[in-house]
Amino acid sequence: MENKRNKTNWSVVLGAAFLMATSAIGPGFLTQSTTFTGQLGASFGFVILISIILDIGAQLNIWRIILVARKRGQEIANMVFPGLGYFVAALVVMGGLAFNIGNVGGAGLGLNVLFGIDPKIGAVISAVIAIAIFLVKEAGKAMDRFAQIMGGIMILVTIYVVITSNPPVGTAIARTFVPDTIDMMAIVTLVGGTVGGYITFAGGHRLLDAGLHGEKDIPKMNKSCFTGIGVASLMRILLFLATLGVISKGLTLDPSNPPASVFKLAAGNVGYKIFGIVMWSAAITSVIGSAYTSVSFIKTFSEKIAKNEKVIIILFIIVSTVVFASIGQPVKILILVGALNGLILPITLGTMIIGAHKKNIVGEYRHPLWMTIFGVIVVVIMAYLGINTLIKQIPQLFA
Repeated sequence: MENKRNKTNWSVVLGAAFLMATSAIGPGFLTQSTTFTGQLGASFGFVILISIILDIGAQLNIWRIILVARKRGQEIANMVFPGLGYFVAALVVMGGLAFNIGNVGGAGLGLNVLFGIDPKIGAVISAVIAIAIFLVKEAGKAMDRFAQIMGGIMILVTIYVVITSNPPVGTAIARTFVPDTIDMMAIVTLVGGTVGGYITFAGGHRLLDAGLHGEKDIPKMNKSCFTGIGVASLMRILLFLATLGVISKGLTLDPSNPPASVFKLAAGNVGYKIFGIVMWSAAITSVIGSAYTSVSFIKTFSEKIAKNEKVIIILFIIVSTVVFASIGQPVKILILVGALNGLILPITLGTMIIGAHKKNIVGEYRHPLWMTIFGVIVVVIMAYLGINTLIKQIPQLFA
């Protein structure tokens, strides 16, 4: 009986980790990683290193506070400042829906590369697969397992492309610690893409739904959190190395689709098909993670929503697919939501840290001082960079 419980716990820990990681690894993640490597070369390794450190500061704080408070992010926000939870939930749902349109489009592109079918038809097929997972009786377990399988496939096939591209690993390691250039915008983009919006809460909310909570489960939460950060970081590093191998040979990336050109230049037509596998895996898991986590932000506001959670998740996916199939990706909306996404992390992380020191939220639990300081540093950095990004992006809406 004990072995069965331990196996179930490990499955939940791993499932939450891969849900967070695969939610982060979407079409935007692939494009960011390859584009910035093309621009910064080996020095992009430094950007990855700093973003991983900031990721740890954000995720460890948020996951732990959710667990010890036994409440979701929006509930904690409402207890810190009445009404704030509704505001955060609105931002998360708007962002999740807008980016899910891009995720559905990415899944369609992946099937287009693999089988030559129209991207819109590919998007519909992918949406049907995502919906089928939530129709399974034990949807949580199905979602966990699917995320693990797709995450594993992405990593394995990308390793093959890294080997064929033969990157200068020594130079990459050296420039990771002593970069030629430091790009702050690349750092904020990476952090926002890995822990922005709903992504930070995906794993923590999943652990709560699976029955883990309280200080007793902090060790399991730590394992899950670090595994998730590790998976997302490994994928980022692999894409960095694959791209570095291509550009170090003097080859030029296609600006219209940088990740596809990396895979094709590194491994020919086989590489291009592998790109299709990676793009579809990244996109379909992000569709699932975005829908699940976005709805988890509103289900505590109404018993009807909570009772019909699966139905609302399915509607979320359907709406995203219909918008993509009918009008494509609404660029101006994505620009605005992308800029707002940069502000969600400092607002939510700042709120969670305040909540960690309120007895009516966490009881007798004492949040470690080093984690509070670490979290505050991340809040300050991301608030400054997020506001600057928003100021720069708003004029594009009226261009």
